[in-house]
Amino acid sequence: MSNQTLVPVILAGGKGERFWPLSRKHRPKQFLSLDGSGKSLLQTTADRLLSLAGGWENLWVITNGLIADGVREQLPQLPEANLLVEPQGRDTAPAVAWATIEVSQRYGKETAIGFFPADHWIGDQQGFEKTITAATQLAITKPAIVTLGITPNFPSTGYGYIEQGHLDNHYEGLPVYQVSRFTEKPDQQTAESFLETGRYSWNSGMFIFRGGVVLEELETYAPNILHPLLEKGIEAYSNLEKKSIDYALMEKTQLAYIIPADFGWDDLGDWNALERLAQNNRKNTAIAHHIEQDTQGAIIYASDSDEVVVTIGIEDVVIVRDGNVTLVVNKNQTQQIKQVLKLLQDDPKLEKLL
Repeated sequence: MSNQTLVPVILAGGKGERFWPLSRKHRPKQFLSLDGSGKSLLQTTADRLLSLAGGWENLWVITNGLIADGVREQLPQLPEANLLVEPQGRDTAPAVAWATIEVSQRYGKETAIGFFPADHWIGDQQGFEKTITAATQLAITKPAIVTLGITPNFPSTGYGYIEQGHLDNHYEGLPVYQVSRFTEKPDQQTAESFLETGRYSWNSGMFIFRGGVVLEELETYAPNILHPLLEKGIEAYSNLEKKSIDYALMEKTQLAYIIPADFGWDDLGDWNALERLAQNNRKNTAIAHHIEQDTQGAIIYASDSDEVVVTIGIEDVVIVRDGNVTLVVNKNQTQQIKQVLKLLQDDPKLEKLL
């Protein structure tokens, strides 16, 4: 039995396709620096969790084989034994199940495990740590799968929502509610009605629980994922069902609790996030040498510092220059970048641009 209170696991297997062309197969979003700090999103996430982990020896990362070497380069202090490499991405349910098995074997099933996506921006580190501490206390005190909800500040149609039910208790002065229900990305009208009730949070994709609690719940709700991993380990991975942890477990369990959090958060889902991060009143957001006339609401990014982008008479566009690719897209249609990547995938001449 370990004395370690919380073992944080960074989920670093995503592709970040909506940040193409900057995000590519071997250089996914989590390897990019988007906030001007010079550190990648993965490195910033690791820094954020280090004090909660009590050092590198208790911080874990799960990623896929395509970018595992990149993770090693980015986090040279991470012990090799704490890097779990998926042979093939199967979404978050298999990743969470496998990591929970491995961490529980090393630390014991009573240890709290936290899962944190590698591509989030957090504004208030102190508020973040306080919320994680509260969630950890709850998870250790009772059989609970604690999810962090983000207090919404606009009716987003791009996030999932969690409705809070009965007030359970307070930890670290923060209210904890039983989860009433999860709702996938709603339409505009529904999102507006959610905000009016004051009972809904955005689903952050961050959650904390004791290993033994979730292994029992997976036994009940997702045995087709749990059993092959227990029996064959990583050899079973490629044949596992591709499923998110939300669908496989969170929407079914009766042990889900939510702590509504307000520590400044963005999931950096697409290029529009740069504008939100900048938080300035300028007409345009530019990480590039940008010369403009009669341009507003533009987001400009160039990976080469010598690159000059000139815009005249346009508004609400994203322009990205990286290598031999230029992307120009309306800010309201950045979700469609993923569809363009499918077209590139089908063309042998253009596939190298992925």
